[in-house]
Amino acid sequence: MNDIVIIGGGHAGAQLCIQLAAEGLRGQTRLVCEEPQLPYQRPPLSKHFLKSMAETVQTQRDTAWFAAQSIETYLGDPVERIDREVRCVTLASGRVLSYGHLVLATGIRPRTLSWLPPTLQNVTVLRSAADASRLRERLHLLLTADRPLTVLGGGFIGLEVAASARLMGLDVRIIEAGPRLLNRSVSPRLAEFVLAHHQAAGIEVHLNSTVSNPKISDEHLVGWHLNGHFETIDELLCGIGGMPETGLAELAGLEVDDGILVDQQMRTSDPRILAIGDCARMSLLSDTGEGHGLRLESVQNAVDQAKIAATFLAGRAQPDETVPVFWSGQGDLRVQIAGLLPPIDYETVLHPGKNQSAFSLFHYTAGGLRCVESVNSPGDHLHAKKLLAER
Repeated sequence: MNDIVIIGGGHAGAQLCIQLAAEGLRGQTRLVCEEPQLPYQRPPLSKHFLKSMAETVQTQRDTAWFAAQSIETYLGDPVERIDREVRCVTLASGRVLSYGHLVLATGIRPRTLSWLPPTLQNVTVLRSAADASRLRERLHLLLTADRPLTVLGGGFIGLEVAASARLMGLDVRIIEAGPRLLNRSVSPRLAEFVLAHHQAAGIEVHLNSTVSNPKISDEHLVGWHLNGHFETIDELLCGIGGMPETGLAELAGLEVDDGILVDQQMRTSDPRILAIGDCARMSLLSDTGEGHGLRLESVQNAVDQAKIAATFLAGRAQPDETVPVFWSGQGDLRVQIAGLLPPIDYETVLHPGKNQSAFSLFHYTAGGLRCVESVNSPGDHLHAKKLLAER
């Protein structure tokens, strides 16, 4: 029995289906999705999808493609249990699927505030197409009523939604607990530019801020205290990051530590079970030979890890090592990152672009080029990927 069962209908799960089909493993693949629809493109959900009620969700592959590849799909029927001894999974419907190899592509779940009830009508998160559709309806109601949007969290999702809402004509306020935007994702120099850019667009930004003492009435968040002063809330997007979805892995007894731990072939502590994408934490070796783990939340990482898993399942040699890349579209601002920013002790060289809103930051350590952050400079980004790949 050589069936491959994939749990998760996000980008990683969809890309693995595509790669397995290319490897000739079509009839052996089954995809199980918690959501009631085929895998779709998620990056647009925080951007142009929000701005137009006419925009539709874009599937990565349609029903005809899955049928042509003989890949069985189970939609809206999430896995409830993994039996490693028997090598099977049980779905919510009671259906049992046996596997030769199992792949966990369960992604992340949004962080929420424990002191805000999940049923509040004017508080949203953004993970799924259903979340995006609900948020879009709320944003257009705000626009009609000339009411503002509050975004809690100055990370990529919060900034993308804030920029989209501002382009729609909404007043937007961002509240960030840290000392700068994108505190764990980009260099301080890039964060300063992003802050100035959004402020110039008319977005109000509060850094080093705390919220407390919410006032709730009729399933709505009326307001809370921001830095000790009461502020009303019309609509709140909670964009305070995500947590790897590891519940199934933990119940199955797999090793977990801020993600499902995997080796270079994407194998978990059970060699018959792999994990890929946002939920996976891969073991790596530094230049000194010291081991550490890395979990990346990006579309490109999902694609790269799907390729690694597919070649392993097909019994072929692993693909060449890839360069981690990430991008974010925030209105007319396109941020692209190649490589990993060193935590400390790096030097930065500025490469100016064609105008004041275009440039790249090349970050070096004693070991050479480590990371390049590009703003509205796609040519620099492509060049940086080549340079880093040659290292």
